[in-house]
Amino acid sequence: MPTVSALTYYPVKGFRGVPLTRAEAVETGLRDDRLLMVVDAADGTFVSQRKLPAMAAVQARVVGGVLVLALPGMPDAEIEITPDGPQREVSLFNKWFGPAVDQGDAAAKWCTTALDRDVRLVRVPPTHDRPGWGTHPGKVGFGDAHAVLLTSESSLEGLNTRITEAGADPVPMDRFRPNIVVSGWPDPHIEDTVLKLTVGTVELGYSVRAIRCAVPTVDQTTGAKRGPEPTRTLATYRRDPDYPGVSFGAKFAVLTPGTLSVGDEIQVTHWQ
Repeated sequence: MPTVSALTYYPVKGFRGVPLTRAEAVETGLRDDRLLMVVDAADGTFVSQRKLPAMAAVQARVVGGVLVLALPGMPDAEIEITPDGPQREVSLFNKWFGPAVDQGDAAAKWCTTALDRDVRLVRVPPTHDRPGWGTHPGKVGFGDAHAVLLTSESSLEGLNTRITEAGADPVPMDRFRPNIVVSGWPDPHIEDTVLKLTVGTVELGYSVRAIRCAVPTVDQTTGAKRGPEPTRTLATYRRDPDYPGVSFGAKFAVLTPGTLSVGDEIQVTHWQ
């Protein structure tokens, strides 16, 4: 029986993920996932590892409504998350534009120093209502476009076999920044063929394949660019038939909120 082998949430979009043993899934994904986002101070466009890979080295976690930020060489920061207050307009990929709650000057100063770029830290506002897209669109916070990213250990094993056969070093799963990792599926990329699944008390509906950008070439511990793997090898067999680029993993919408834990069984109720 396939089971959940790892759960991860990313409180600040682009910063390092936080492993969990148990998670609550809400309409927009795992609770507090991509709750906050770093944006350019001048124009509100989001800042990501695509252009600033050093973001991966910043540790972020939410503890009782407080955001704790850490980076080697800097004092830790504890920032009281402001759920509502002064807002500013922000954007993602020049496709989504909306308001966000600014988290204040102290948060901005810490992030600006850590990233060596003039930025602000913003939160999803209480009125946030952003649709995803795909087979099951669902809702999404500050994620790229969908609530949950799911990958499987068999897919990574298949990829790493190809990478090592080409003479390169295998890559860890964190390069793909998944929320849910599944073990026990016998073949790679079964996640592409799922339509609906249940895990714990949560029901997820398939949205689209996860099209990969440059982020999987970034070391998620140090923030250093490591390319060209895994993108080079994925390009040999995972070019997406419907969208430009290569794919690894699948995006899902939360159809029924609930809770899930590492070790929970994955039950596919409908296949594509």
